[in-house]
Amino acid sequence: MDLRLGPGSQRTALSHRRGEKGSARWSRAGTPGAPSRLRVEMNDLISGGSIVNAEAVWDHVTMADRELAFKAGDVIKVLDASNKDWWWGQIDEEEGWFPASFVRVEPHPPQPQTKQVFYINPIATPRFQNTTSKLWVNQEDGGAEPAEGTSEVQNGHLDPTNDCLCLGSPLQNRDQMRANVINEIMSTERHYIKHLKDICEGYLRQCRKRVDMFNDDQLKVIFGNIEDIYRFQMGFVRDLEKQYNTEEPHLSEIGPCFLEHQDGFWIYSEYCNNHLDACMELSKLMRDGRYQHFFEACRLLQQMIDIAIDGFLLTPVQKICKYPLQLAELLKYTAQEHSDYRYVAAALAVMRNVTQQINERKRRLENIDKIAQWQASVLDWEGDDILDRSSELIYTGELSWIYQPYGRSQQRVFFLFDHQLVLCKKDLIRRDILYYKGRIDMDRYEVRDAIDGRDDDFNVSVKNAFKLCNKDSEEIHIFLAKKPEEKIRWLRAFHEERKMVQEDEKIGFEISEYQKRQAAMTVRKVTKQKGVNRCTPPSYPPPQDPLSAGQYEVTEDMAQGEVFEFSQSKRGQAPFWQNFSRLAPFKK
Repeated sequence: MDLRLGPGSQRTALSHRRGEKGSARWSRAGTPGAPSRLRVEMNDLISGGSIVNAEAVWDHVTMADRELAFKAGDVIKVLDASNKDWWWGQIDEEEGWFPASFVRVEPHPPQPQTKQVFYINPIATPRFQNTTSKLWVNQEDGGAEPAEGTSEVQNGHLDPTNDCLCLGSPLQNRDQMRANVINEIMSTERHYIKHLKDICEGYLRQCRKRVDMFNDDQLKVIFGNIEDIYRFQMGFVRDLEKQYNTEEPHLSEIGPCFLEHQDGFWIYSEYCNNHLDACMELSKLMRDGRYQHFFEACRLLQQMIDIAIDGFLLTPVQKICKYPLQLAELLKYTAQEHSDYRYVAAALAVMRNVTQQINERKRRLENIDKIAQWQASVLDWEGDDILDRSSELIYTGELSWIYQPYGRSQQRVFFLFDHQLVLCKKDLIRRDILYYKGRIDMDRYEVRDAIDGRDDDFNVSVKNAFKLCNKDSEEIHIFLAKKPEEKIRWLRAFHEERKMVQEDEKIGFEISEYQKRQAAMTVRKVTKQKGVNRCTPPSYPPPQDPLSAGQYEVTEDMAQGEVFEFSQSKRGQAPFWQNFSRLAPFKK
């Protein structure tokens, strides 16, 4: 089973046999995976001083030590190909392991008058099936003439200008290309199911038996929701098998399967968000030799490949990122008149959105330490922590605020998070110090625009204003910005907040208790290192405004004809909160 689930479930290899008279005979081997005999030939070439280069077909993002990272199109020098799944290679001065299914292999052209025979094993992924490859054969006695069996290679011809036998990949129509992609998708899905089963039965089940070594919290961190993913994938593969046409794979209609299960793929978000914590927890346990021996015993008992447990647990992260690549390849070879075309196109859009949102939520979790640090710097904090309900700073800035009719206008600094709007007041002397003054539960309020002029609810004339109205009572808050552009940004930010909350509810996104504890520990560590205390916190983040953040003033005269205006301050902003405000993804 390939740990890295990429292309390569079907590979075409060309083996070379030398005749007694120096003639070349070429035969085709189409078995899945690089046949062991061919890998032996490659290693013989390598050990004999020949250079074998591999061209990357997919990007390879490494998570474990001694893995070789590369991007599609990079050229890797193959140093050892004895293992069918993982090869040892070199890029520049860096060496490491990489998955064989992520590359296609090409030999380096020999120098003239050498006796080396070069062998090529192109990975027959749909992306490269029309690529022309060359095989260089030494011709001591002049030009090469194809011997018996050469005709098995379609479109092969001899190039007399450079004494190379040029072999074009077999011409295949679009149906055949589509069949290849379908077969690859089905093959990788079957292997992936086996892989998930190994994790659940080979590792997790055995860990649960050892209550002396693992508690429930540890297992939740290490394995996340892997069992939910396993159950979901089994249902998904069952539906794929129903749509799979074994006799004519190109007629298979698998696009609807992705659309029917699109909501189920969101469970990968929780697993991906938890993966870094899983790696950290495993790293702690592996310091104890008992756990190293235990996990190795689990692997051997389940007869799994020789990969460490953290490599196995990485597979679901890689898998969800491969779906858009596979669907894009499938769409490429699906004719527009094919009954599956519009479903595949829709499935590709869905899976791209899933991976994009998973990455976005991963980014949010990486920023929760900054949010916890911000809260620790605010004086007189009351009530629940921000992270109990929120995970993202959406927008921030200064506004004038009136809470009730005929009430006094107050200048406050507002921080809009998902689910809540936090109000703070600047210190009169130290303007970089904030005091907590309350919060508004955004789940209970709706945003309304306020037209410039007299407002009936507050009996005052307003400009650049908007309101927050309680859905269950008559409670109303009115806010006034200094410019129309700033008001528009706030309205857009509130819209973005509601959209984010709905998406989080859809996929069940939340911050785990473990992640909250880790954020709190980070804050304590940073506070101790920097000597920051609650009396001298950093300044608040500035509003996301191209103009300098202003100190807004409201006239004290609340006469009927008065219109609220604001003057601008030239006060600078502290670097810490400039960085904090950059956490807000909302764009102006």
